[in-house]
Amino acid sequence: MQNQIKETVQTIKNGGLILYPTDTVWGIGCDASNPEAVKKVYALKQRVDSKALICLVADDRMLKRYIKTVPEAALDIIEISDKPTTIIYDNAQNLAPNLIAEDGTIAIRIPDDDFCYQLTRKFNGAIVSTSANISGQPTAKSFKEIDPVILKGVDYVVNLQREKICDKPSSIIKLSNSGIVKIIRK
Repeated sequence: MQNQIKETVQTIKNGGLILYPTDTVWGIGCDASNPEAVKKVYALKQRVDSKALICLVADDRMLKRYIKTVPEAALDIIEISDKPTTIIYDNAQNLAPNLIAEDGTIAIRIPDDDFCYQLTRKFNGAIVSTSANISGQPTAKSFKEIDPVILKGVDYVVNLQREKICDKPSSIIKLSNSGIVKIIRK
């Protein structure tokens, strides 16, 4: 696995796109602070860039690099969640401008997955994590279902967990600094 992480990190640092198993589904990823790499993700997914993407970070310390003020409730939600939970935060910072939503928010998840944790830790930064499908198409439940266009459009494919069936996207909760909590996806 260490060799896979090394190759993946190198691809991300070079501005490339990766295809990797996340804690939820197979994902397309890149350096979340690189606007050109983010642009390539939108192009590959054939998705308008007004629809924001999710990022993965290793832990709450890394999270604080990308959010001006992390609400107390966020850390509680992360701690008690029994399934992958993405939180949409106000006041994103230090990320590619084309990754941040028009209202200044960003969706970030701290994955409970060894590969994703080690990847974000070794990269030492946020990594884009969006489902490995063309926008509007069904999410691939396994590696075998990933569209050939996606496979050809990335620079590196992680060679792990190819038999894993992934059919559960994360829950998404919007948590504003004013204390309003809104469940976007259960």
